[in-house]
Amino acid sequence: MSVMSSAPFNLSNQFLIAMPGMLDSSFAGTVVYLCEHSERGALGLVINKPIDINLKNLFDKVELSLERAELAVQPVFYGGPVQTERGFVLHDRRAADSAKYNSTLSVPGGLDMTTSKDVLEDLANGSGPARILVTLGYSGWSAGQLEDELGRNGWLTVDADPAIIFDTPVEQRYERALSLLGIDPRMLSQEAGHA
Repeated sequence: MSVMSSAPFNLSNQFLIAMPGMLDSSFAGTVVYLCEHSERGALGLVINKPIDINLKNLFDKVELSLERAELAVQPVFYGGPVQTERGFVLHDRRAADSAKYNSTLSVPGGLDMTTSKDVLEDLANGSGPARILVTLGYSGWSAGQLEDELGRNGWLTVDADPAIIFDTPVEQRYERALSLLGIDPRMLSQEAGHA
């Protein structure tokens, strides 16, 4: 017999994987990296929905020159439906960067998410984090909203793997995230339900 704990669970540094029957078009077929999850709500970034802007275009818009050619062609991603005009930089953590930027959220056991322009300035002059994913907008849930969606089988969760964010081709990220759970996407039903 198991007893459910009333203590809140923390899904920070996990992937939320949208179930195939997800009705919200903003999240259908997405993988979200959860940067923060608490009793106040949750914040994450979609990692597999590129938009029609690459990093060179974005840097041009903020009047910065991007010298790192390997980054210039990287797409910018749709991070979610909240504050879509604002940029979010998900990046790996280096000791030298830990307190370097004006506005960084360090995900316990995970990555850093920076929202201040200084990270772009570092990247523009050839330094900055080695691996990045840039989004416009973020995904947000109010207190209890994500838990409700999880209870209705809207999402699967699994510990995040940075290799899926930074090293996996975009079109393979959903399937690779599911594979962390040992699930083949063809096995998932379009219908939500409870066993």
